[in-house]
Amino acid sequence: MWSKLSRRHHLLLAGGVLALVLVLVAAWSLIGDTATARSTQVEPVSVAYAAPNEPQSVTVSRALFASSPSAVLVRDDAAPDVVTRGIEAAGTHHVPLLTVGPSSVEPVRRELERLGARTVAAVEPSSIPDVGVTVGDLQTVADQPAPVVDPTLVLVAERTDPDEVPTPAVEAAARVAAQEAAGTATAAGATGIVVSRPDPRASGQAIDFIKRHPSARVVGIGGEFGTTALLAANLDAARQAPELPGGGYTLFPGRRMVALYGSPGAPSLGPLGRQSLPATVARAQRLAASYQPFSKEKVIPAFEIIVTVASASPGPGNSYTNVIDPKEILPWVIEAGKSGIYVTLDLQPGRVDFLTQAKLFTALLKYPHVGLALDPEWRLKPNQVHLTQIGSVAAAEVNRVSDWLAALVRDNHLPQKLFVLHQFDSDMLANRDRISTAHPELQFMVHADGHGTPPVKMSTWNRLITGLSPDYAMGWKNFYTEDHPPFSPQQTMAVKPTPWFVSYQ
Repeated sequence: MWSKLSRRHHLLLAGGVLALVLVLVAAWSLIGDTATARSTQVEPVSVAYAAPNEPQSVTVSRALFASSPSAVLVRDDAAPDVVTRGIEAAGTHHVPLLTVGPSSVEPVRRELERLGARTVAAVEPSSIPDVGVTVGDLQTVADQPAPVVDPTLVLVAERTDPDEVPTPAVEAAARVAAQEAAGTATAAGATGIVVSRPDPRASGQAIDFIKRHPSARVVGIGGEFGTTALLAANLDAARQAPELPGGGYTLFPGRRMVALYGSPGAPSLGPLGRQSLPATVARAQRLAASYQPFSKEKVIPAFEIIVTVASASPGPGNSYTNVIDPKEILPWVIEAGKSGIYVTLDLQPGRVDFLTQAKLFTALLKYPHVGLALDPEWRLKPNQVHLTQIGSVAAAEVNRVSDWLAALVRDNHLPQKLFVLHQFDSDMLANRDRISTAHPELQFMVHADGHGTPPVKMSTWNRLITGLSPDYAMGWKNFYTEDHPPFSPQQTMAVKPTPWFVSYQ
């Protein structure tokens, strides 16, 4: 789903600034008398913003075709086989494929006029609304010469209405619409790639293209890609970013994670600290493998390492927290990286603020496979003590940490980083709706830490997901001794929405 930043861009750019930004996708010349438009003097990176009610395929056509004597139309609710045949026809004849429905007749009509299309065809001509041009069958498509162009990448995000409930049907329709737009890009001689979110790092295929063609032209289709500067920054990060465990450059939906929780050498804190490092690696790998039969996504092992531990005594500075030397954690981070294991560093800061503690582990967080978790249960106010009060954290403090962590990702050209917020009580994340998720560098997650009987755990889960922004992924915790009975891997994966991150304590 889009980030809040992306939605703001989408709403803003659909308005009065449209005329200005469309300049970014202009300046094309023709090959021959009737050939597909090709770039002459264009920006190496640009965003093609959509007009109101404009299908993505029309936005692509306007960006890549100066003119075309013909076009193929597909109704926006066409069956998959019809869509496939339309994409194939457009690609064979090198003409635009335009998606049309009752609400998009005018944008399609305007695009046909701009193209100067003299013949328009469809797989099912009778299903196409009146677009001002007679629609024939595919035999009427005018063939064009194959375009010869420099490498061009067109990124199309799966666009859904942010106000619409993201049901499977809605998400499937968004994927089809994006595939149609990518088909138009391919017909123009570009490489069209659909990404699950408006970030080139969301697709390993896109990253491979960018790395193989570092000087290629790149066009993001739609305002959800943000400004040209933002897209250019994401491309720069993608060119330099190492891959995550399991492949790719963004975390979800490309994988799920199953983690051992705890601290090295501290058996009482969780299963991670109950055996040696090599044995912990093997245990995490076995645990992740037990989930694979129940996930269509790749399941990778993970560590969630408590690196600052809540203390019952005041300790240095009256802080009620013990900081583990990052040098003691480093071997675990290095071995995890070698073994394809993702690591999340967990903070239990006592009376210290989260950002101060996070900065102590800057060197570890520069590793591409290391994320950060905040545990508000253990964030005390000045006069509180652990196990007497349940801690909490204000949205402003969380935002300061996410701002800093996102900058660390950008400055060090890292792949997307996991940013976890633990929660089992509503007061633990004060004013949760004020927490900003406007950092595509981070994958925000709410991790449900409730324990007890299955009904109690599900009650906690349902309470936490109520009103939660779709910008968050969900995490789940299983307790070996405090759940009665513990959930099996199959039962855990049957929870809805299915958690992307499962930890064991």
